[in-house]
Amino acid sequence: MTIEQAQKDVDQWIKTVGVRYFNELTNLGILMEEVGELSRLMVRKYGEQSFKESDKNKELADEMADVLWVLICLANQTGVSLTEALEKNFEKKNIRDATRHLENEKLQ
Repeated sequence: MTIEQAQKDVDQWIKTVGVRYFNELTNLGILMEEVGELSRLMVRKYGEQSFKESDKNKELADEMADVLWVLICLANQTGVSLTEALEKNFEKKNIRDATRHLENEKLQ
C-alpha cells in the first residue's frame, strides 16, 4: 500500500464506518495519546522499565499503526499529501545533512 492509498483508505473508512472525522484539535490530542502508548511499550521493551500486566499483550506494530492512522487523519483534514511532504522532507534532509552525519565524530 502506498502512502497515497493509505490516505484514501483512511478517508473512506472515516466517512463510512467512523461517520466523520473528529476535529483537528481532538485528533492532535489522540495522536499524543497514541505516541504515549508507543513510548510506554518501547520503554518497557527496550528500556529498563518492567512490563505491567496490562502491557504484556501489546504489539509494537499495532501501536505504530495507531500513530500512523491518526497522523493520516490529520493530514487528510488539513489537505496535506503525506507523499509530497515526505518527498520534500527527503530533499531538505539531503541538502541540509549531505555531510553532517558523515562528519559527526559521535557516529564513527
